[in-house]
Amino acid sequence: MSIWPGKKKSNHIVALKVLFKSQLKQSQVEHQLRREVEIQSHLRHPNILRLYGYFYDQTRVYLILEYAAKGELYKELQKCKYFSEKRAATYISSLARALIYCHGKHVIHRDIKPENLLIGAQGELKIADFGWSVHTFNRRRTMCGTLDYLPPEMVESVEHDSSVDIWSLGVLCYEFLYGVPPFEAREHSDTYRRIIKVDLRFPPKPIVSSSAKDLISQMLVKDSSQRLPLHKLLEHPWIVQNADLSGIFRG
Repeated sequence: MSIWPGKKKSNHIVALKVLFKSQLKQSQVEHQLRREVEIQSHLRHPNILRLYGYFYDQTRVYLILEYAAKGELYKELQKCKYFSEKRAATYISSLARALIYCHGKHVIHRDIKPENLLIGAQGELKIADFGWSVHTFNRRRTMCGTLDYLPPEMVESVEHDSSVDIWSLGVLCYEFLYGVPPFEAREHSDTYRRIIKVDLRFPPKPIVSSSAKDLISQMLVKDSSQRLPLHKLLEHPWIVQNADLSGIFRG
């Protein structure tokens, strides 16, 4: 897969995501791509990367995407090691609004993580990859997403709903503030065990406020029905005190 900047006739810069049909077939992800195109092309939100359309030839599929000028969030996180509380809160608030919009359209993302987030020209965060997303007309049992970000119900292969995105957002908030995901372990089996037990620990360094820890603790709850709803997240004192409502971090 390659991504290239290009131009539409209007001189509007776009990105081309180039996928090889042979690789899609070999990995058995053609249905995933169709789903990504179907879902992302219908979403319109400032914190969701636009998919303008697609075309293909004999060997490749080309997705025409909004160009996110400041690149990949995970590279920024690697560079900074961890984010300030104001930056983390601004990003989490933006993503919560985007996910409220998605859930209102009956779309669960299921794979929120730094690698699937891009930064736009103004510094706004954009959800970029909808390869694992699904319409919520039926509950799902599929295991998908990234191990460190999987909620207990997906690790245990039981039915899940849109609350999986609340869990992933909680994991993301923790990683923003500490630089590592909360249930990371050397062995996959230990990560699974820590997720199922919700073995949540807050290290002494870097120093993180009790209010931020409280928010994370309310999102990373095993019983999915007890997780803090996204609209309540936006009212949480840590978000209210730290997030820039424009969604743009000005550091």
